Amino acid sequence: MSSPWFVRSKPKPHADLCLFCFAHAGGAASAFHPWGAKLEGVEIWAIQLPGREGRLSEPLITDFAILQQRLVDELAPRLDRPFAFFGHSMGAIVAYEAARELQQRGLPMPVRIYASGRRAPTRPNREPPLHPLPDAQFIAELKRRFAGLPAVILAEPELLALFLPILRADLTMLERHDFKQEPVLDVPIAAYGGQDDPQTSSDDLEAWRALTTGAFDLRCFPGGHFYLHEQRDSFLPHLAGELNRRPWLA
Repeated sequence: MSSPWFVRSKPKPHADLCLFCFAHAGGAASAFHPWGAKLEGVEIWAIQLPGREGRLSEPLITDFAILQQRLVDELAPRLDRPFAFFGHSMGAIVAYEAARELQQRGLPMPVRIYASGRRAPTRPNREPPLHPLPDAQFIAELKRRFAGLPAVILAEPELLALFLPILRADLTMLERHDFKQEPVLDVPIAAYGGQDDPQTSSDDLEAWRALTTGAFDLRCFPGGHFYLHEQRDSFLPHLAGELNRRPWLA
């Protein structure tokens, strides 16, 4: 049963754990392409949102509630074995809200949520929204807050024209997201971040603790906002050890 919402770069149908991966704003499933070869015993299902890569012709989503409903509709028939969520930046919020929607529908729940590079949704945004800014100011603020866009995109006007609407749509969805208080999840949460990330402090990560009645773990790694890609060769062995150790079973 195939779906454009999921990309498996290295299918492992007999793996005993599935890791659903949710990318940052502007990101796509390819961000997790190298993970399948590095995480033994785990099958990676990277979430592919509409409007990017293989779904480029589809309309972008700018409403979080619509994304949540459509995503969980696609997830529901694919939860026939133990699974975990890993979300980075915007993806952390998408993963957490997807888990809350699963809970509301009485569907199987993840064994663990990895919330990476993003303050808990109960923490207010300390800076004004990015999504309404004109392009030049939008790009300048991206550089200041998140170390900007990849140089290859900035150097190619056609690539930039393709990428900016995707990023703007994601930020529109994220910055307009209205977090509603509901019963917290009984799912272990691991909050990860980069030691030099100016957008996400250890206090921002610590705030995820209040959103679960399960176990909580906080880890900061060398690097900035995209530490997991900058330090991939050291980060992925750590994550592999976590997933193979199954800390949620302790």
